[in-house]
Amino acid sequence: MRAVVVSKWGGPEVLVETQAERPEPGMGEILVRVHAAGVNPVDWKTRESGAFIAWGPVPAVGWDVSGTVEAVGPGVTLYRAGDEVYGMPRFPQQAGAYAEYVTAPARHFARKPASLDHVQAAALPLAALTAWQALVDTAGVSAGQRVLVHAAAGGVGHLAVQIAKARGAYVIGTASAAKHDVLRELGADEVIDYRTTDFEDAVSGVDVVLDAIGGEYARRSLKVLKPGGHLVTLLGDSVPDDAEGVHAAWVLVEPDLGGLREITDLVDRGLLKPLVDTVLPLEQAAKAHEIGEQGRTTGKIVLTVV
Repeated sequence: MRAVVVSKWGGPEVLVETQAERPEPGMGEILVRVHAAGVNPVDWKTRESGAFIAWGPVPAVGWDVSGTVEAVGPGVTLYRAGDEVYGMPRFPQQAGAYAEYVTAPARHFARKPASLDHVQAAALPLAALTAWQALVDTAGVSAGQRVLVHAAAGGVGHLAVQIAKARGAYVIGTASAAKHDVLRELGADEVIDYRTTDFEDAVSGVDVVLDAIGGEYARRSLKVLKPGGHLVTLLGDSVPDDAEGVHAAWVLVEPDLGGLREITDLVDRGLLKPLVDTVLPLEQAAKAHEIGEQGRTTGKIVLTVV
């Protein structure tokens, strides 16, 4: 099968296409023929240095998958050959989604939303599960709360805005002015141009902050939280050590069948839609990383495989 792997740690140019042996599903696993693979910041961050991922003998990047079940291993009853599925297999272990086939435990996948094609579905798993596990599982966002989403037009951010809104929250997003109209269309009640306005001067009384930027953003966000509020950061080194009177936590996304089913339900009810900024063929994975690292996309980048 075709696969894109990391020849050595470094820039986008280290991504190379190669021929690899097609994997076989083990006990409790399924083999998925990949139609499309989403591209996420963790992909290029791990491509640079390996980061905290447990790599196989040949480093193979990518976790977002949408495709068709090709075969099932012993003990699998959830799916059978021909089913359309999507998921974020094995994270933070190596999954190798930039390939024609992947294997993983069956419960790392869910049935693909009927209302989406494979490209749109591949844009969802890692980013949507991150937003869901941060906002719902960790912070317990509920109706009437005020939620601030940083980098609200990004891969996680634009989905977090919609998830929070679907749960009845008042949603505030930070983004450049050019992206404000898109965020309002997605349901944001208030948008702040981070280039011209310090968000802590414009917002107060917030119940939940989702921080996808890290650094000083996390510390500054403490100023806008209500007592007992939640600061959830996606960067492990950005949890403030002086967060008194509030809950501060780092969320590392994990495979989650239940979460994927909740996300599928929101999608098929018209309450959640992924924005796809750029679509490229698998062989242009390096270009996809180059685009992503510029930090200017609205929504997600997706590679087509089939």
